[in-house]
Amino acid sequence: MKRGGGGSEKVEQKGEKQEEFVKVRKRALERLTTEVMQLHDTLPKIANNDVLDSLQKLDAVEIIAEKREHELEQMRIDCEHYKARLEAAQADCMKERKEKLAIRQQLNEAKQQLLQQAEYCTEMGAAVCTLLWSISSNEEAVKNILESNKAIMFFNIAGQTMESFVRSLSDDIKQQDMDSDESQFVLGLAGIVTNVAALACGREFLINSNRVLLDTVMQLLGDMKPGWCPKLKVLMLMSLYNVSINVKGLKYISESTGFFPLLCWLLNDPDPEVCLHVMRLLQSVILEPEILTKSAAEIRNSLPFPRIHMLSKSRNKDLQILAQELLDDLQVLEYEM
Repeated sequence: MKRGGGGSEKVEQKGEKQEEFVKVRKRALERLTTEVMQLHDTLPKIANNDVLDSLQKLDAVEIIAEKREHELEQMRIDCEHYKARLEAAQADCMKERKEKLAIRQQLNEAKQQLLQQAEYCTEMGAAVCTLLWSISSNEEAVKNILESNKAIMFFNIAGQTMESFVRSLSDDIKQQDMDSDESQFVLGLAGIVTNVAALACGREFLINSNRVLLDTVMQLLGDMKPGWCPKLKVLMLMSLYNVSINVKGLKYISESTGFFPLLCWLLNDPDPEVCLHVMRLLQSVILEPEILTKSAAEIRNSLPFPRIHMLSKSRNKDLQILAQELLDDLQVLEYEM
């Protein structure tokens, strides 16, 4: 019985959890106890309101730091996003540069082609107008030209072309170089107008259907400075003289605003041929009694008589004779005043 009981007790002791123990010297335990008691007494004194405030501030700073860290992370994400967009934009920019370079190259090629076409058209225009200038000396040819439904359009284009040529002139250009294709083109057009105006049917056509061309011619004569394009000036003056043979044409050009000051301006040109044709035109005007009576005062006030006197003493025989005839004709103005 005892053995059985003793065996049962041992089993129970094995089933119980064994506790772990550490050996500490009594003196050390007393010292530790003393320190704990001291901390218990001094801790409330240390942990005062300032410390608590500092702890609260520390918590707030930690919260702000976390927020800043979050913001910094967001900024990093945004930076990556913008960096990606920048790279995409740079790629698009490079693509656009390549496209622009290709377009610029195409534009340069187109300009070159256009320049070649313009040169070709100018050469062709010069050749055609020179031939047509020669043909227009034939009356039947002029009649056939004027009967065409394109005649008005042709002479409108002729006026616009001459105007564009004169507008392109500048002080630094070689005004005496009239051998270029462009100059020959314009001279051919002016020559055609002169030949057409030399015929009665041509004068009627210009006066009735193309007065704009006459206005353009007078305007361009005033725009060209002394010494500029004398050949072109002579052809234009010849066309106005031919128109003045028609009484209606004479009235129209003589009554145009600034006509007599224009003649005064042209008489100062250094080219003798220009001066010769100016005086021919002026003589045509003053020999018409109706025009002379109406414009006597304006003629007397506009004309540079000293210049005409000087031309009457020119070494150029034709210029000298015509200038003297003009002075004799202008004596009539004394009776008209």
